[in-house]
Parts: sequence; structure tokens; C-alpha cells
Amino acid sequence: MGSTFGSIEIAKRALFAQQTALATTGHNIANANTQGYSRQIVNLTASRPLEAPGLMRSNTPGQLGQGVEFDSIQRVRETFLDHQYYNENKELGNWSVRQDVLDKLQAITNEPSDTGIRQVIENFWNSWQVFSKEPENTSARAALKESALAMTDSFNHTATQLSDLKNDITENVRVKVSEANTILTQTARLNQEIFRVEGLGNDANDLRDQRDLLMDQLSKIANITVENTSGGYNVKMGSVTLVQGINVVTKFAETPAPVTNPDGTVTTPPAADGLTFDEAYKNGDLQSGEVFGMIESRDTYLASYQFQMDAMVKAIAQGPVKITLPAGSVLPTQLPAGTVVGGKTYTGTETLTDSDRVLQQDTEVTVMGLNGLHELGYSLENPPSSGIPFFTLKSGAKEFSAASITLNPDIVANVSKIVASARVQTDANGNILKDSSGNETLVKGNNDIALLTAGLRNSRFDFDPSSGGVPILTNGTFDEFFRAVVGQLGVQAQEADRQAANQKELVDQVDSRRQSVSGVSTDEEMANMIKFQHAYNAAARAMTTYDEMLDKVINGMGQVGR
Repeated sequence: MGSTFGSIEIAKRALFAQQTALATTGHNIANANTQGYSRQIVNLTASRPLEAPGLMRSNTPGQLGQGVEFDSIQRVRETFLDHQYYNENKELGNWSVRQDVLDKLQAITNEPSDTGIRQVIENFWNSWQVFSKEPENTSARAALKESALAMTDSFNHTATQLSDLKNDITENVRVKVSEANTILTQTARLNQEIFRVEGLGNDANDLRDQRDLLMDQLSKIANITVENTSGGYNVKMGSVTLVQGINVVTKFAETPAPVTNPDGTVTTPPAADGLTFDEAYKNGDLQSGEVFGMIESRDTYLASYQFQMDAMVKAIAQGPVKITLPAGSVLPTQLPAGTVVGGKTYTGTETLTDSDRVLQQDTEVTVMGLNGLHELGYSLENPPSSGIPFFTLKSGAKEFSAASITLNPDIVANVSKIVASARVQTDANGNILKDSSGNETLVKGNNDIALLTAGLRNSRFDFDPSSGGVPILTNGTFDEFFRAVVGQLGVQAQEADRQAANQKELVDQVDSRRQSVSGVSTDEEMANMIKFQHAYNAAARAMTTYDEMLDKVINGMGQVGR
């Protein structure tokens, strides 16, 4: 026979269970917009039924139910979708960074446009063309000087922008080092706290949500794998263990600044403590994520574009190119190093005789870029002097690059040093004439050097004579080379846009599936609230009914005959 107060116990259990379900529903609604939150449900189970005692069997048929209990509050989460999200999120981080860097490179290039580098170079060649028509005109010389300054300034400015972008990327990698280390530390602490809470028999649902949110964030920074063990999450990046239970096994470190050695070589010392992202990238452990995209963009896209710009500058300043000097041209007493005349390569120390200087026929000559050609002519000064290098290096620079090239300061100070003529006065027999002071006399109006220089725009250059890199064109004109560079950049940016858009779709799709499982639906929660409310009211009504029954038994029975 059941207990007299058994029904009250059943009603009490129902009240507690439905009250817990209502509280959990309220918790879900309150966190409907909380990032990383997983909806929770109360696991309601029937209480163990009461069986009446008996020697062989129960004295009453069946078992008497004892109401409802809740044994746990569980969060709704699907691990398979989490791992899918990590895999897609790392690629989104990678391509998003690449897309951003390539967009910035396109902004720096600013092509096609009327204000980009290509137009400045075009203006430079046009100035030589105009100058060749009026080689003695001071205004034309001044205009050429300004065009040259504009071109070198554009190269310098582009190099500065590329260097700034490189530094920004490196600084962003440092920021990600700090962010990743913070996530790893918090993950280890949450592992410890979850282990403590659940070891006491409770459900650490909200702590698990926080830990999973950290994994979402870390999966965008780098390629990670997550293993759920009894001691918590074990997190790896490639073959490197980052977190194991309550311990942070490997922390990330900033890449030390490069050091210039006594022999002039530049090396990067190893990090004092921890693993650098650059080391992980070289070792193959870092294969995707935002940091991978940063390093790949810096060391591939940006480095390649810097090399292409430097290769173009080196070619225009000192790249070997073949030109044809017309008959009657008079070579300087000393030819610049690297000049090839008649199959002989000059070192810059040989002194030519007057008879060797006067060309009797059209002669093919190999000169070292515009500088080498400019040094074959004569200035407008009185008396004329042989040409000087048109471009020079900035102070402290060792070789021509987009950052180091500048117009020769002597030309900036005196435009008469710009060379147009390749001739000095000779007699009918081709002998060089000199005045009483032994000075040669310039043939004014001659524009052979100016015409040849203007023609360099259509000449084919070797853009990597030292095989120091991978130029986009090994041989071609400046316009072809620059068009190829811009075209390649456009294709790379288009591919990054496509990949980023595709990855965004995939991440959104997986996240949508996760939200359909774990997300909070306010409509569903409101329906549950009404359901649990009615159940609570019914249990309360049952409690009232049982109370009235007991009141009747206690206070109304046993009064007959009084």
C-alpha cells in the first residue's frame, strides 16, 4: 500500500523538475544572442517506481510510480560539425588575409590608371623623345629632369609602401602570437575547471561553450586539431602539441629581428622561448589559417612583387642592352665598365686612342642600361665632358633597387650635364679637333644619345642577368614587363577573391548547420516555456488536491458520534 504522503512527494518532484526546466528555458532565451552558446535541455526521467513488499511477490498488482526527476542538464552539441567548422574556418582565415594583402598591393600599384607607375615611366620616355628634338633647349632639359625625379620618387614611394606593408604584416603576426597564447592559456584553465566541476557530478555546460568558442577563434588563426579526452581538450597544430589537458605544452614566440653578421650576411637568431610561426611555417606544421596567409603573403606575394620592381629598376639603370651607334660617333676616352664594343668588354680602366674613339661605321654596342648609354655621350658644358651616370644610389645603398634609385645629384644641380650628343668636332679625315687649350668642341644639335635613350622604351632587357630570382619576364621591354607584373597581380587577386568567397560560403553553411543543432530558437523556447508552465501549474494543482484530501482525512474523519 502506498504512503499517505506519497502523492505529495510525487507532486513536489514534478514541481522541482518543471521549475528546473523553466529555469533552463529562461537561460536559453537569455543567451539567444550569446556567441558560442549551445542550447541546454533538462533530461527528465521517471523516478524509480515503488514496489510493495511481499514474501514471494507484491501484495498489490503492478508498481506504483514515484513521479519525475531530472538527472542532468545537457547542452546540445555535435562534435562532427565542430571539426568541420575548424577545417573550413582555417582556410577562410588563410584566404581572407591573402585577399586583403593583394587588395592592398593593387592599391599600391594603382593600375590601370593615369596616375600609376606605368604612366610615370611613360612620361619619362616621352620627355627623352621631346628632349631629342631640342637637345639644346634648357626647358626641355628641365622637363626631363623633373620627369626623371617623378619616376625615381614613384619607385621610392612604392618601395616604401611595400616595406610598410611588410612591416604591418610582421606586426600582425606578432599580434596573433599574443592572441594565440592567450587562447592556449585560457583553454588549459578551462580544461582544469571543467574537470573539477564535472568530477563533482555537475555539468559544466557554459564552461564547455567558452572552451569551444576559443577553439573556433584559434581555428581561424592556425590549422588545429582538437581531441576530447577525459582530461580535457588536447590541441595540436600539425605535429606540435599545443595544449594537453591542464598544461600548455608549446607556446608561440615572436620571431627575433634579423641580425647583420660581420661578414655582411643577415640571419635570424632562434627564438629564446617557444615556437615562432615562421619556424612552424618552414617546418610544415603551419599549413593554413590567418597566420599562414600572412606569412605566405609576405614571403611570396610581397617578396615577389618587390623583386619584380627591383628587377625593373636594375634593368633601367644598368641592365645590359644592345644599341647601335651611328658612324661618326666619338667614344669617350674611357668607356664605362661592362661596355662591349667590337666583341671586347671594357672594365672602365682602359684609355682609348683618338683613332679608336671615332667610329667609321654604324657599330653595335652593348651598354649597361641607361647609365651606360648616358656615359657614352657629352654634356652641354663648355668645354664638354663625357657623360656621367644618369641614376645613382641613395646614401648607404649598395645596389640599385626601387628604394635606392635616385637621379644623379649633379644632374639635379646642373641640367647641362644631361647628355644628348655623341659627337665632338672632327676634320674631314675623322681626326678629333681640339682648340688651343687642348679641349674638344661639342657638336651642338646632335641628338644621337637622346634618340637612343628614347628608343630604350622599346628595347629588350634581361631583367635578371645574375639569376638572383624569378622575374616574371626574363627578356622583354619595360612596358611588357610591367604589364606582366600587373596582370599577374590581377589574376592572383581574382583567385584570392574567389577562394575567400567560396570559403565564406562553406563556413556559413557549416555554421548554419551547427546553429540548427545547437542554436537557440526563441519560438521553440517560448513553446517549451508554455509547456513547462502548464506542467508546473498542473503539478501545483495536484499538490493542492492532495493537501485537501489530507486535510479531510486528518481533520474531517473520526468525528462521528461526537
